Amino acid sequence: MQVKGRIFVVEDDELIGSMLARALRQAGYEVRYESTTADIFDKISSWAPDITLLDNNLPGISGLEILDEINKQHISTQVVMLTADDSVETSVKAMKLGATDYLVKPFNMDEVLLVLAGILEKERLRQEVGYFRKRYQSLNLAEIIGADAQTLALKEEIKVIAQAGVDTVLITGESGTGKELVADYIHQLLSDGSQAPMIRVNCAALPESLLEAELFGHAKGTFTDARQDKKGLFELADGGCLLLDEIGEMKLDLQSKLLRALEERSIRRVGGQEEIPVSVTVLATTNKDIAAEVEKGRFRLDLFYRLNTFHIKVLSLRNRPDDISPLARHFLDYYNKRYRKDAIKGFSKESLELMRSYSWPGNVRELRNMVERLVVLKDPVAIEPHHLPPEIRGSSSAPFVASGATGPFVLPPEGVDVEELEKNLLIQAMEQSGNSQKKAAALLHMKYDTFRYKLKKHGLST
Repeated sequence: MQVKGRIFVVEDDELIGSMLARALRQAGYEVRYESTTADIFDKISSWAPDITLLDNNLPGISGLEILDEINKQHISTQVVMLTADDSVETSVKAMKLGATDYLVKPFNMDEVLLVLAGILEKERLRQEVGYFRKRYQSLNLAEIIGADAQTLALKEEIKVIAQAGVDTVLITGESGTGKELVADYIHQLLSDGSQAPMIRVNCAALPESLLEAELFGHAKGTFTDARQDKKGLFELADGGCLLLDEIGEMKLDLQSKLLRALEERSIRRVGGQEEIPVSVTVLATTNKDIAAEVEKGRFRLDLFYRLNTFHIKVLSLRNRPDDISPLARHFLDYYNKRYRKDAIKGFSKESLELMRSYSWPGNVRELRNMVERLVVLKDPVAIEPHHLPPEIRGSSSAPFVASGATGPFVLPPEGVDVEELEKNLLIQAMEQSGNSQKKAAALLHMKYDTFRYKLKKHGLST
């Protein structure tokens, strides 16, 4: 049974406290019960409960005083006061001090469970409302669009994986192919309209120490500025999905901690001692060849095996040409609406043929950016070849004639982007050589070291 939440009970009447703790456990909650107030703030802070049930009449210190100190110390928990005094004055004072609710003794368990369920539901909605507000703004761009047979097969594969309820998926592919869209699609299928959270983090954007605290949270006092406990992304994603973007950039030490979290489905905050169970589907994306990273000693083999159980490979756009037309139409509709322009009705047949013959080194992202520029800067009824960028207009004919060929390279009247031309040639050479860098360098009459340097310069090296 999935744990509904963590409840900390502070009640000096051991009969009431034990009964309450037992009933809450039976109802599916994880419970910690304390009958004394010794080290109570450290205990609540380190255990990190979602809700604290706090008796007002405690020996030595009142529940209201404890509540006040919880707020002053910024301890992250919602407090429900337990009191035998049903006066308006007591309840108002408790609410002013930050109590979420209060229960008057004697209470029945149905009332307690109803209050707890309501608090947890409100907290869940509060954490998710910001996320869904942003997601709904770009929902149309989160769809998997395409008519290529390989894309249709990919969507079916995703559906099977999501329906099986797997808890870990590895998504690989070149930069710009739509790996994050695949993750969003998996999340949509898993959440099934329940609005489960989708939390994401770029593993390449943060140093190791910060990434660990971001993923697992930290306990109060762990760092100089750690004035309160902080939930990590695993906890915030509980019941939903956690997207680990560019997982190939994660350092080895952190990889071992991630593996432990995936295996045990529980985490420990940085500087904390308590094990916190989490129910999270982990979606990991990378544009790297993880198997090659394992061979180089930069990625743990055991973590690779754990991630690779369910592996989705997103193909480059040049390998699914039947997707180009529907994607272009989709982006055109989107940006026409976004920029309030409706003059452009579509793409001419000749334009689509040029777009199909282009290699799209930037994949879907490059296509989307191109369409956005056309919508903003152009205003034709239809996109014709002369509206397209030079690298696409020239992609249907050989842009370069090597030594010994029958004629020289002819510079078009509008000129060319030399950097784009060079990048295009590198990509074509790699494709023709079967991804052999030595053969590709020979095709371009280029020294091997120079060829490798140019691959790295254009972001094409693996």
